[in-house]
Amino acid sequence: LAALPDVQSLGYENGELHEFLGQSYSLHVDEQAQRGSHVQLNGEDVLHMQLPLQTDATYRQTVLETWYREQLSLLIPPLIAKYEPLMAVSVAEWRIRKMKTRWGTCNIPKRRIWINLELAKLQPECLEHIVVHEMVHLLERGHNARFYGFMDQFLPDWRTARDQLRVHTLS
Repeated sequence: LAALPDVQSLGYENGELHEFLGQSYSLHVDEQAQRGSHVQLNGEDVLHMQLPLQTDATYRQTVLETWYREQLSLLIPPLIAKYEPLMAVSVAEWRIRKMKTRWGTCNIPKRRIWINLELAKLQPECLEHIVVHEMVHLLERGHNARFYGFMDQFLPDWRTARDQLRVHTLS
């Protein structure tokens, strides 16, 4: 697995490759004299971005990140719902944010988990691993034998996703 492209080097231009759920998509930018922006997958390998005229890379990045956030917002709730009864825990709240050093965090007293926006770019197994990892913290605070025992119990193949995450650097 290759490292994710450096966000600073991206221009969000036609033909540029962008990742979504572990697959590369060629970006197709369509600027039109209208308000509003829209992103959608077209076919098997095109990420179509419809934008107002004369948008810059910063605006385009924001539009794509908003779309990533929307996609994660569809993927996270079913994962939490799947594992809550298995783990006998309750997630009171979950949120998505850009994080520079972590894939996820858990506020144990508030039963809130945070998921890194960058996970939208990686394989679905990576997202599942982080959701389960953060939920396990509701059972065990530290990364100790008990914690890893829970990981083995609830997501036996978690080490494969962890190894995939280790290849990618956060910036």
